[in-house]
Amino acid sequence: MDADGARAAKALSSPLRLRVLRLCRFEARTNKELAELLEVNPGTMLHHVRMLVETGFLQAQPERSGAQGAREVPYLATGLSWNAPMDDSIPVMLETIRQQAAIADPERVWISWLGLRLNDEHLRELHERMYALIAEYKDRAPDPDGQPYSLVGIIHPDLG
Repeated sequence: MDADGARAAKALSSPLRLRVLRLCRFEARTNKELAELLEVNPGTMLHHVRMLVETGFLQAQPERSGAQGAREVPYLATGLSWNAPMDDSIPVMLETIRQQAAIADPERVWISWLGLRLNDEHLRELHERMYALIAEYKDRAPDPDGQPYSLVGIIHPDLG
């Protein structure tokens, strides 16, 4: 992995930074807004935001005036994380998902888990179809009246 790839992987190695990217996917948010939403110190959040900006995962938007006329810089996710390398991606992603699901209303969480027996051809087909469906929704414009949701798809070998 080259130096840029290593920096990108490091930037995506934090569940907090992954949650920032999710929050900034469709709506530009300031460091202060992100710190409040994720219940972290604004100084800590600034460190994480800067790392995401330096690696191209977040992009500063035009400045705006906040409360009492303070200068605010909102940030928007660039979408580069879609195919970016991640060190230790499985534990980081699972922890990020766990954190997000833990604060969600259980009545609004839908989960399914299915055991399958597939040969190589059918496993490849399942992977390709799931990837295509997820990519289709990723590339869609957000519904103006839509609510934010996350979609997780995992295919993994079973013990059985």
